[in-house]
Amino acid sequence: MLHVKNLTFSYSKKIILKHLNFTVEKGEHLAIIGESGCGKSTLLKLLYGEYDLKKGQIFWDDTEILGPEHNLVVGYDFMKSVTQEFDLMPFISVEENIGKYLSNFYPEEKKKRTAELIKVVELESVAKTKVKLLSGGQKQRVALARSLAKQPEILLLDEPFSHIDNFKKQSLRRNIFSYLKEKNIACIVATHDKNDVLGFADQMMLLDKKVIVVKDTPETLYKDPKTPLMASFFEEFNVINDEIIYAHELTIVQSSPLKAKVITSYFNGRNYLIKAKLDSQDVIFEHDIHLENNTEIYLSKRLSKAGK
Repeated sequence: MLHVKNLTFSYSKKIILKHLNFTVEKGEHLAIIGESGCGKSTLLKLLYGEYDLKKGQIFWDDTEILGPEHNLVVGYDFMKSVTQEFDLMPFISVEENIGKYLSNFYPEEKKKRTAELIKVVELESVAKTKVKLLSGGQKQRVALARSLAKQPEILLLDEPFSHIDNFKKQSLRRNIFSYLKEKNIACIVATHDKNDVLGFADQMMLLDKKVIVVKDTPETLYKDPKTPLMASFFEEFNVINDEIIYAHELTIVQSSPLKAKVITSYFNGRNYLIKAKLDSQDVIFEHDIHLENNTEIYLSKRLSKAGK
C-alpha cells in the first residue's frame, strides 16, 4: 500500500503542496485532477523519489520513498513512472525498447512478454520500426509498454494519453487499465481528461490551492460536485441560485421562474448546446434541436437525476 503522511513541499520558499494525507491500496487506481500548476506533476515526482521531501513521509508498504539525497539512482524497482518526456532510445526498434530491461537468459519468455505488451498498446504494425521514426503518440505508447515490462507494483502516469490521437484513446485506455487491474498493479494518474477517470479510476482526488479538496469515487463526485472546479472537470455546468446544475440537467418547460433568452446554438453531435441569458448571467443547456437567437424560453431542472 502507498501511504502519504502529512506531505508538504516547497520550491525555494514557495509552498506547492501542503499537508497531504492519502493512501492507495495495491491494485487500486487513483486519479489526481486539478488546474494547471496545482502540483499534480510535482506530487508524482515526489512519489517517485525525484525530489527530497523536507516535511512528511511517503511509504510503499514498509519501504520509505526517499529522494536524491539518499539514492544515487532515482526510483525503486517496484515503481515505474511515465512522464510527458518519454526518455526512449531512438535508434533501436519498438520491441527492443520494450524488452531492453528484460533478461536475455530467458529469450522465449522475453519475446513473449514483449509481444504481449506491444499488443496491449496496439503497436503490432510498427514493432520492428526504430523509435525515432514514430509519431509522438506512438512514442507515448512505447513508453507505457516499457514501464510495464518488469511488471511494477505501482505505476505513476502523468497525462498518459496526451499525445495520442482521439480515435485511438478509448481502446488504448481500456487495454491499459484492464491490464493493470488484471495484474493487480496500483496506478496513480495525473490528468485533465475526464475520460482517463470515468470508468477506470477507483478513487479521484482534487488538488486546489496546495491542498486536497476532496477524495472520493468518480461516481460520487460526478453526482454531487461540491465546487464549480469539480463540476468543470466533468462537463458544462451552471450555478443557478447557488446550485451547481449540469447543462444536461436543464430542460425547457412551459413556464417557470427561470425565464431566459437564447443567445446562440452550437451543434454538439447528439444534440445542441444552447447558450442563453438568464437575468444577468449566461447559462448553458442541452436541447434536441437548434433554437433561433432571441427566442424566449423557460428553464427548469429535470426532475429525474438519471445520468447525473
